[in-house]
Amino acid sequence: MTKKKFGKSCLAAVLGIAAFAGVCSYDAGARSDLHIVNVSYDPTRELYESYNKIFQEHWKEKTGQDVDVIQSHGGSGKQALEVINGLQADVVTLALEYDVDAIENAGMIDEGWKEELPDDSAPYTSTIVFLVRKGNPKDIQDWDDLVRDDVDVITPNPKTSGGARWNYLAAWAYADEKYNGQEDRMEEFIKKLYQNVLVLDSGARSATTSFVENGQGDVLIAWENEAFLSVQDDPDKFEIINPSISVLAQPSVTVVDEVAENRGTADISKEYLNYLYSDDAQRIAADNYYRPVDQKILEEYSDVFDLTMELKTIDDFGGWQEVQEKHFADGGIFDQIYGN
Repeated sequence: MTKKKFGKSCLAAVLGIAAFAGVCSYDAGARSDLHIVNVSYDPTRELYESYNKIFQEHWKEKTGQDVDVIQSHGGSGKQALEVINGLQADVVTLALEYDVDAIENAGMIDEGWKEELPDDSAPYTSTIVFLVRKGNPKDIQDWDDLVRDDVDVITPNPKTSGGARWNYLAAWAYADEKYNGQEDRMEEFIKKLYQNVLVLDSGARSATTSFVENGQGDVLIAWENEAFLSVQDDPDKFEIINPSISVLAQPSVTVVDEVAENRGTADISKEYLNYLYSDDAQRIAADNYYRPVDQKILEEYSDVFDLTMELKTIDDFGGWQEVQEKHFADGGIFDQIYGN
């Protein structure tokens, strides 16, 4: 993908915003007047660099039009807030349903967005794993090891990062089973885990940077795709440990109806998301270590993904609204355990 520092298209995308913290880039191959903006979360950069190319080809073949796709990346919760505050996103592809709901609640997305596309409008999934140094010198095997006194943990901040909330919930699910639902003991487990966290980065990619590039910590709680990319880049330095319990993370996608209708990009925006379910796009997701929702294609990658992991779903926690209020809202469990 050709990167361009705040060219005309990027300026249009951030018009009216005093400070834009995300990463704005686009494929300038066609340099067309038609462009759409995809506001996404931290670890999807490589996925959409590949996907945008095949979508441009698909749209050209379908309509004869050239299109540029502008990408913005950052912590999922922060990205949702940027859209609410004026970032002109035609589509959002965020880490979790709750962040999309926040944009809907601001009146920018039509009600019922989750039912507009298959699989709860989540065209790929992921899960949460551990990335450790090669040889696993601290012998980290499961969540219990992350509360040991000799283990330093890296994970992003669940107040700003969608991936961090999935990390937290995976640990909570393990504690729930370990302590048979005794919430006081579960909270103590989570508190000890976060006492072992060296730094709470704002997003998943910055947490990966802290662990991989800056050499901080003994274990990174990570999106599966982030962990695979780190191993792929440096197989002699890192390896992946799959915990006994994790979560089925469903990144959500939808059109930002208010923006797309105002810009006249509703049709192309809908097609941009629909095409994520095509065979070619599903394989691109898998090649970037996201789990395809097409089960036949997922099976093609059974040598890559551990398909035997016990994965909890958000419904096991009562849904995102309940989770947010209980755990991540101001004064919720995370504030209580991390502030004390």
